[in-house]
Amino acid sequence: MKKKIHPQYHVDAKVACSCGQEFQIGSTYERLQVEICSACHPFYTGQEKVLDTAGRVEKFKARQKAATETKPKKSAQN
Repeated sequence: MKKKIHPQYHVDAKVACSCGQEFQIGSTYERLQVEICSACHPFYTGQEKVLDTAGRVEKFKARQKAATETKPKKSAQN
């Protein structure tokens, strides 16, 4: 392997989440800023966070509701 081409590895790199959680990991960066971590991720917390800016979730729920409702059948008239 070539020497002096690899970045410096920091054993105690600090990670800061937007929720306020801070912890240390090994990384090539000294400090990392993340938006979501295991303390606030919905998969680990069991809480669902829905960020909807265009109303897509409401449209989807309305379509699902309409699909599950039973519609009366039209009787054949002769």
